[in-house]
Amino acid sequence: MARLRAIDVARGAGVSVQQVRNYEAEGVLPPLARTEAGYRIFTPEHAAALRVVRLLAEGHGWERARIVMRSVHAGDVATALAELDRSHAELDRERSEIAGVLGAFATLLPLPTGAPARAVFRIGAVADAVGVRTSALRVWERHGLLRPSRERVTGYRVYDDAELRRARVVALLRRGNYPISIVRAVIDELRTTGSPHRVRAELARREQDLHRRSLLRLQASAALYEYLTRVQ
Repeated sequence: MARLRAIDVARGAGVSVQQVRNYEAEGVLPPLARTEAGYRIFTPEHAAALRVVRLLAEGHGWERARIVMRSVHAGDVATALAELDRSHAELDRERSEIAGVLGAFATLLPLPTGAPARAVFRIGAVADAVGVRTSALRVWERHGLLRPSRERVTGYRVYDDAELRRARVVALLRRGNYPISIVRAVIDELRTTGSPHRVRAELARREQDLHRRSLLRLQASAALYEYLTRVQ
């Protein structure tokens, strides 16, 4: 097999010679032979492996790329494939979560504005305004959906206007049988952006990023398949 210099392998991948040595030390390249003088002997197989590992790292993350390539070079292709399957499954779960949150937002109607014009509300008033029991509000608080403050003297829970609006959103989604995980995602987004319209825009951006990551993983999988057919 043709011999390559470290600089040739590095230039072909757009990295430095030191990075090539780092990849070797991480065990993600095939074992290297050495000359009698102790110089590393690189081959086109090492150049191909370097391209694959960089694509895997870009699409699946460095830790997963390391597991996959180490497994491949140890002859344990089954472990490598299982790791990639888990990676793709994570994308699928994320895609489902985004769809669930978008579906939840599609059910949201303009929130009623008939709450008393006060700065803070105790738990009983919030329960009446939302149409649930006070025990439900406490459960939602334990799940991190609501964050009431406490009166300094009495220690009673008090809710400001923003928290009352969030309670109404939670109640609406729970009546629509959305699971706590989806409701939490909606509330977290509302806390971050403050606007359902901005939330939808953010989720649309995440969908686009998910599409991009999916294509990167597809490209990495294709490169790995080509590499496997070459070395097996």
